[in-house]
Amino acid sequence: MEYRQLGRSGLRISVLTMGTMTFGGKGNFAMVGSTDVAEARRQVDQCLDAGINIIDTADVYSDGLSEEIVGEVLDGRRDDVLVATKVRMPMGSGPNDAGLSRHHIVAGCEASLRRLRTDHIDLYQVHEWDGQTPLEETLEALDLLVQQGKVRYVGASNYAGWQLMKALGAADRTGTPRFVSEQIYYSLQGRDAEYELVPAAVDQGLGVLVWSPLAGGLLSGKYRRGQEPPAGSRQLSEWNEPPVYDREKLYDIVEVLVAIGEERGVSAAQVSLAWLLGRPAVTSLVIGARTAEQLADNLAAAELKLSDAERTRLDQVSAPDLLYPYWHQARTANDRLSAADLTLLGPHLNG
Repeated sequence: MEYRQLGRSGLRISVLTMGTMTFGGKGNFAMVGSTDVAEARRQVDQCLDAGINIIDTADVYSDGLSEEIVGEVLDGRRDDVLVATKVRMPMGSGPNDAGLSRHHIVAGCEASLRRLRTDHIDLYQVHEWDGQTPLEETLEALDLLVQQGKVRYVGASNYAGWQLMKALGAADRTGTPRFVSEQIYYSLQGRDAEYELVPAAVDQGLGVLVWSPLAGGLLSGKYRRGQEPPAGSRQLSEWNEPPVYDREKLYDIVEVLVAIGEERGVSAAQVSLAWLLGRPAVTSLVIGARTAEQLADNLAAAELKLSDAERTRLDQVSAPDLLYPYWHQARTANDRLSAADLTLLGPHLNG
């Protein structure tokens, strides 16, 4: 297992992170999975044996049940692994049961600590933007938790580029903790993060954790043009996270994944994950699975290295269009581009 520095922090995390959205299966999360304590224990053992050193959860997953299961499974071996969780989403029906106010962050952290059976959270992530709470209030609440020793590092998730930069600027201005990472959706099916979020990570020294790196299973090889998906699988028309805007392009991507996988004797999923691990700023991929077999297949991706030719095939079939102002910058500003700019514009300059 490879370990990478998380942004500019001194923390090193495995290139694969164990995701736990499938733990619990309470409410709407039953559609994702319903892993019970016994199976969760087996999967955690499997991940730790493979060298994974970080587990990611959130208070909202199964209304806290995912955190409870993580806490139970890690009882007696908490020091063997880093724990990341999140705060922001509704955890009740009250007017202060959601958001990034000081009230909700502090209360949410204390509740997560109880469910996780621990005295600290290694990476505490704001789960989503809150446009109604002043950033200074959010950052001061996170600072309080860090000063109290309840939180060691802070990160953001699902922020837009301008929101992320505003938060980093506010932290620098107020002397409050800077986000060391961003957790984002990024995959061959959806490379939108390359417009702003990946360049921002390179420019600002942020680690990148990727959620749903297989696009909710779309890139597993099960969904192919002209073929019926396995019984019990969702139809593409039912997909809303991540949304599918171009079905034909998705099928084209999957065909290349399957072809490379067959050539290398590995699964399409492994090829997809290996591609992501070679992208700029990517630190770790959050993987989860319904079964031990799926998990074992995903874990094997940490050892797969794609050739330049294979990467080029995947880059070309999945390439995002250049939006404004990027196409204009590629034409008129290419004499003074930074390393961050080139993560998006570089492939277009010699075309």
